[in-house]
Amino acid sequence: MTVSERAAGERRTGSSDYDVLVVGGVGVDTIVRVDELRVPPGDSVFVEPLRDYVGHTGNGVALGWHTLGLRTKFIDFLGEDPQGRMVLDHYARHGLDFAHVVSPHGTPRAANLVDPQGRRFSFYDGRHPADLRLPRDFYLPFLERSAHVHLSIIGHNQDMYEDIHRLGVASSTDLHDWDGRNPHHRAYALASDYVFLSAAAIHDRLEAVLRSVVEEGRARFVVATDGADGCHLLVRGEDRVRHFPAVRPERPVVDTNGAGDAFVTAFLHGLFEGRELEECVLAGSVAGAFVCGSVGTHTEFIDLPGLRAAGARAAAALR
Repeated sequence: MTVSERAAGERRTGSSDYDVLVVGGVGVDTIVRVDELRVPPGDSVFVEPLRDYVGHTGNGVALGWHTLGLRTKFIDFLGEDPQGRMVLDHYARHGLDFAHVVSPHGTPRAANLVDPQGRRFSFYDGRHPADLRLPRDFYLPFLERSAHVHLSIIGHNQDMYEDIHRLGVASSTDLHDWDGRNPHHRAYALASDYVFLSAAAIHDRLEAVLRSVVEEGRARFVVATDGADGCHLLVRGEDRVRHFPAVRPERPVVDTNGAGDAFVTAFLHGLFEGRELEECVLAGSVAGAFVCGSVGTHTEFIDLPGLRAAGARAAAALR
């Protein structure tokens, strides 16, 4: 049985209220468009108008799956502040099912510098303290009613894995630009069934890091996205790390914020349908490229008809 067949067969969709539960990772991004990703001389510079967007990784994954038609539940901490109200209003407009616990520390924020090529650098405020945890009596009823759970690496959800494994719910996580060593990320890497990360910080150790995730943890596969160079995939039981080229974006690249989140959602959507991993990679690549054509954080998501059509065009171009 392939990884995709197993993933499609074991999901508890018949007895679940939610296809996917996303835990953690919402906040507000302030986008600063700059000429280049460095501090210029002097003490100030004129830029385009600063704009705030509901963002962060869990937000991107939840809205991405919601747009693809999955029954999506999103839970997190949220502050009683203007940013928290912005989040709630945003989800009401999109029809996303969201529940939260009030955080006395406020709603997380980030300032993202974005250059003309769409490359970005994020300053994340990480305001939640390290010992903050989502209450078990809050998250457990949602987890028990979900076919799959995705955990953002924000810390306050990491104690959920005991219940996740006890209930037999398949899990995924995105480690972002993990260096392969940070123990905070490693805890998520070794406890999740499907692991995603960026290759940005591990190019010289990519194969070793991917193998450590599979050999030391429970991951059925690990995917390292690599921007314009595509992605790398290692499947449990296989000796070779496979490389897949990137698809050519159909729109000009203006902002890469959210591309990794879009890759994860489309990849796993294909996996949930029982598609082969090669098809899942293509779907993820198409969704990630699509997001790069819109300005701001998580302002536009590809829907299922769009994903199918763009995937067919991309497959034809790669042949």
